Amino acid sequence: MKHIKIISSGNKEIFPFALPIGIGLIDSAINLTKLCEFDKPDFLIFIGSAGSYGNLKPFDIFESKAASNIEHCFFKNDCYTPIDNIISLSDVSRETIVNSSNYITTDELISKAYLKLNIQAENMEFFSVLKVAKEYNIPALGIFVVTNYCHKEAHKEYVSNIKKAKEKLIEYLLEKQIIKEVK
Repeated sequence: MKHIKIISSGNKEIFPFALPIGIGLIDSAINLTKLCEFDKPDFLIFIGSAGSYGNLKPFDIFESKAASNIEHCFFKNDCYTPIDNIISLSDVSRETIVNSSNYITTDELISKAYLKLNIQAENMEFFSVLKVAKEYNIPALGIFVVTNYCHKEAHKEYVSNIKKAKEKLIEYLLEKQIIKEVK
């Protein structure tokens, strides 16, 4: 029987069937690495919220195996990186790419710039999750529910929608038989 581990970030995204690994790129990478060292799963499923850069609507649910780590300075040509900042565990051309940063986008013009790169959403942890999964040769999948658009009121919209979004995500996981029940 496969050892499948469902993980989430934590804080407002706690689920009784998921292990919280921490918020942001660093804490999630550290804690997921510890998990892989001491209780390596055969498959990882990361669940959580995502902000939409414009094409996805609040409460849409999507799956992905592709993430990027692009900071806003990229769009102003004010920075560069020596790292490979896109990771995919499948054919990236068919994936919904999720950008990860320790900062939430609140500028609609920046959101449009991400869309031009075919990046549809953001989640703070997913790039780290895929990077660790790839390092340990563990297949992984992200399942996301959109809580907000990336604009000035992003946080307010997130707070307003997170409870309903979590309910919809749980319904999806039950429907897809990823989980059997919620205790």
